[in-house]
Amino acid sequence: MAGKQDVERGGEESRAPLLAAEPSKKSSNEDRCMVYLSTFVAVCGSYAFGSCIGYSSPTQSAIRRDVNLSLAEYSLFGSILNIGAMIGAITCGQIADKVGRKGAMLVSSGICTMGWLSIYIAEDVLLLDIGRLATGYGIGVFSYVVPVFIAEIAPKDLRGALTTINQLMIVTGVSVSFVVGTFITWRALALVGIVPCAVLLVGLSVIPESPRWLARQGKHKEFEASLRRLRGKDADISAEAAEIQDNVETLERLPKEKLLDLFQRRYLSSLMIGVGLMVFQQFGGINGVSFYTSSIFEAAGFPSDVGTIIYAVLQVIITALAATFIDRAGRKPLLVISGSGLFLGSLLLGSSFYVKEHGVASEAAPALALSGVMVYIGSFSVGMGAIPWVLMSEIFPLNIKGAAGSFATLVNWSGSWACSYTFNFLMSWSTYGSFMLYAAVNVLAVAFVIKVVPETRGRTLEQIQAAISSS
Repeated sequence: MAGKQDVERGGEESRAPLLAAEPSKKSSNEDRCMVYLSTFVAVCGSYAFGSCIGYSSPTQSAIRRDVNLSLAEYSLFGSILNIGAMIGAITCGQIADKVGRKGAMLVSSGICTMGWLSIYIAEDVLLLDIGRLATGYGIGVFSYVVPVFIAEIAPKDLRGALTTINQLMIVTGVSVSFVVGTFITWRALALVGIVPCAVLLVGLSVIPESPRWLARQGKHKEFEASLRRLRGKDADISAEAAEIQDNVETLERLPKEKLLDLFQRRYLSSLMIGVGLMVFQQFGGINGVSFYTSSIFEAAGFPSDVGTIIYAVLQVIITALAATFIDRAGRKPLLVISGSGLFLGSLLLGSSFYVKEHGVASEAAPALALSGVMVYIGSFSVGMGAIPWVLMSEIFPLNIKGAAGSFATLVNWSGSWACSYTFNFLMSWSTYGSFMLYAAVNVLAVAFVIKVVPETRGRTLEQIQAAISSS
């Protein structure tokens, strides 16, 4: 026991605390083409994620007509995606730790492709549900492994921006599926869903594996070759390689961690940050707002088609802008701004239903609904959409990253299902009261970020984990 504690203290003391660390200077000759290429290949998985999410909305009437589905059967088809994603979340960490980050993306892409093909050839509800479950499993794995892979390959000054591209590609995939799905058949749209999976499968053959995973596996030659490809032939990788190896050697002296071991004191801070952000991301109401945008506009008296198009365009634009600011403004300030905006958006939406229901200035209800949805989705895109995944990929040590990442991803997908399932019940209880509850959750989210979440901008993963452990 004493030896184990000495190892932990030695690992913590060998690295500078978060606030004291000085960012290293980047070589002017540093070639980052492979980092950008690897990120592009990885976020094809994020685009596939968005395509799966956006598929059910424009295809509902056509699938019900062609396959003769009842409303209950189509509802199962739509919601079974979350069940598949939860199963994917349970297994994603083990897969990514066993076969590598590239291997996990390969498995996920293959399963998604089989799922889309099952939907394409379906003539009955069984093949539709099997295909939807398979694509759900694939995106459950993607939701974990893509941000982790990007965080592990990116230089510290680009890590936030590159990891945020994960969320940008998700919302782009959703928006494109929604628009393209209005012009082509549901079977053709299923084939379109295979395209990002195919690009990913081809791209994985030319990009390197995560150097941190290779170091963890003891593959020293491959580790150095991967880091060299990612940083460029003229870059000095000696300091970064030494820091990664030092961290891995320290972790190797510790016993292998199991799921229940995540709740030990030394991991409590990381787990609380990662899981807490996932809880607030989902229970702040995002799926209630995004899945039922059309019905919200209709209930408030605003044209749903116009509102939905504005919503889709704004989501992509704001997420893209957020990617350019995350490594300048920092994670924590953007999360505070995002949570505050979510509170305001929820308040405006609740007010729109209140004035309409009580006949007090009811002519203002459509404007309040539109402004509420726009503020809400814009604020979500600024921070709470992407940054919880960025931080999840940064804060867990390598020896528990698989188990902890799986747990955090499972919490996220469980929250997604719970929020989606309860939204209509809440709206039946009280339309304006529902959004006031979401407003209260977002106030708590802001307090949580201010009190608990650290700033990780400009720090290596090893410095972040050492600082969290010592806090």
